Amino acid sequence: MNTPSVGVVVVNWNSFLELQRCLAALAVVRGEIRRTIVIDNCSRCAPDDLPYPRPANAEYVRLDSNTGFARGNNLALPYLEDCDWIALVNPDAYVDAGWLEALLEAVAHYPDCAMFASCLIKANEPTVLDGIGDNFHMSGMAWRLGHGALRPDSPIGDKEVFAPCAAAALYRSDALVALGGFDEDFFCYFEDVDLAFRLRLAGHKCMLVGNAMVHHVGSATTGDQKSDFAVYYGHRNMVWCYVKNMPGILFWLLLPLHLMANITTIIRFVLRGQGETILRAKWEAIKGIPLMWKKRRMIQASRSASTDAIWRVLDKSLLPRRR
Repeated sequence: MNTPSVGVVVVNWNSFLELQRCLAALAVVRGEIRRTIVIDNCSRCAPDDLPYPRPANAEYVRLDSNTGFARGNNLALPYLEDCDWIALVNPDAYVDAGWLEALLEAVAHYPDCAMFASCLIKANEPTVLDGIGDNFHMSGMAWRLGHGALRPDSPIGDKEVFAPCAAAALYRSDALVALGGFDEDFFCYFEDVDLAFRLRLAGHKCMLVGNAMVHHVGSATTGDQKSDFAVYYGHRNMVWCYVKNMPGILFWLLLPLHLMANITTIIRFVLRGQGETILRAKWEAIKGIPLMWKKRRMIQASRSASTDAIWRVLDKSLLPRRR
């Protein structure tokens, strides 16, 4: 069997120091990368070309404006039409030499999966996990599994997870293109969870590959998860993801939980001193519901996954982890 072809996308914004290390890691990865596309979202003081060392067949595309993470990745897809699989790597994600090799072994072993999550390790704390896939709670909240936990002494095995974190993830190209890629209205944050939800509604699965290891800084340019930028986009998009994707009867049965999650989130951020940011996020989310409901009708009309299949992969814990 021929080895699947892989294209890599790196969306950059004001992260050239991190990008240099990212590309150097990709340059020595085991396994062939057919093409690497770096999309630069109108960074300040952008260089004329990519730094060395860098992967072979790397192309650098500078945009005239900051289009966000979602559209930046979508703009790279036409450059990779001849690739069977699309790997997304953030500029502040540094892959191990065996990362791609491990992912391609998983592709052969799990033919029913169209998404693969990497094992993310904190770049500055190598004994601590940054995430082993994304979780989706029945209330609409989402978080990285294992984030902040100590790395176990034994190897992390492969397991099904709801979604990959797009900081370092692999997607089957035809499945990604069939759905139109990321939802560009999300701009950034939660767009990878939304994409994974739509892929699951289309009948696809996601597998964590425990030995596909990546060292991840996290929010190198946008600030940490507590920044106003992250709070606004993350908590606006949380509502949109639920409205678009929660299928059938689950939407209405779980709506009270979703509303309660939003109310408690607002209270928490008001007490934290970010009341203006969280209220603006939720107000913009409400204003966007008519557009998201239109998208919902299209998504739900074409879904092939059963309601039971989606219910099975939702986190149903009584006390969801806060983001």
